[in-house]
Amino acid sequence: MAVIKSLRGVVLGVVSIGAMVCGLSSTHAVEVPTSESMRVATTPDDRLGEEWWQKRHDEKLTLVKEGGWELAFIGDSITHGWEGHGKETWSKYYGDRKAINLGYSGDRTEHVLWRLDKGELDGYEPKVAVIMIGTNNTGHRKDAPEIIAMGVGRIVQRIQEISPKTKILLLGIFPRSAEAKDPQRENNDLTNAMLAKMGNDETVFFLNINDKFLTEDGVLTKEVMPDLLHPEAAGYAIWAEAMEPTLAKLLEE
Repeated sequence: MAVIKSLRGVVLGVVSIGAMVCGLSSTHAVEVPTSESMRVATTPDDRLGEEWWQKRHDEKLTLVKEGGWELAFIGDSITHGWEGHGKETWSKYYGDRKAINLGYSGDRTEHVLWRLDKGELDGYEPKVAVIMIGTNNTGHRKDAPEIIAMGVGRIVQRIQEISPKTKILLLGIFPRSAEAKDPQRENNDLTNAMLAKMGNDETVFFLNINDKFLTEDGVLTKEVMPDLLHPEAAGYAIWAEAMEPTLAKLLEE
């Protein structure tokens, strides 16, 4: 596995940032002007000022020390929600697997980077790490797709550095907002087009299951995500079912 060497460039158009992140050549690479958002999204940062967040981090580190985790879910509130609306589905699909949930409500790319730097992947080498992160970069700070993709690329890089044998299942950021033309939905979709180029089907596997959550005309309904962002029980069942064939293959079951 080649560990990522540089994230200084991005790729625009059909060839995206992912090609650079995964070490693929591109004739469309350009330099990105330095920006505060770029720096923030790719620089590890904590939320220790929020008591619940620090408590969760401490609890996860205790679990990490148990070792033996073969499957790690890494992300924000949507991943965190496996412990809420997704609890029954988690038990069905992952209860017999050695799986750990490293999702934190409200996290952006920089917070995942901090948690990885502070031990949440240390001491064990999962067979697969499932990553789904970035919608809070869109919603909280309105980061551009190139910036979000850079942040996700840093996460991929960090996991490869910490746990080089781990296969990364990189999920497309889930749809948000009811209509396909909503600016936040479009921002996530543009980001996903870039993330798709990070997959090499050897160490990083990109999977976009967003169509499973939507009606035929691209509408996200409140039956699937009541707040048009977070899945409820049926949404988690859709997620697990859509991901299962790929996940089982990567786990070599």
